[in-house]
Amino acid sequence: MSGKMLEEGREVCIDYAKRGGFVPAIVQDAKDGRVLMLAYVNQLAFETTLQKGMATFWSTSRNELWTKGETSGDFLKIVEILTDCDQDALIYKVEPQGGGACHTRDPETGKTRETCFYRKVDSAGKELTFV
Repeated sequence: MSGKMLEEGREVCIDYAKRGGFVPAIVQDAKDGRVLMLAYVNQLAFETTLQKGMATFWSTSRNELWTKGETSGDFLKIVEILTDCDQDALIYKVEPQGGGACHTRDPETGKTRETCFYRKVDSAGKELTFV
């Protein structure tokens, strides 16, 4: 597909080939826009997301399909899917259905963290602080 058609057309043509079969998917809370996590999607994960209505990804570490929440109960219900201009990145706008989006837990409360982005890098790039 030509660049102009890709950028201005209405056909979904996710470019999985550019990054070896995967595209990054930024997951945002549909309510407040907060970034919850980043994961990777291949064609099977994208199709499964559309079929289930729940955010589904390809685990590059386990080399398998996973729908967020199937083991934790912390599902991410799809509200809207956006793609960028050259269709090689996605944004999943979601409604969290459980305690959080991260697989880690706050050691003080024991609760699932709402977002995977719970630490801030200091200005020297050497230390992390919790936010």
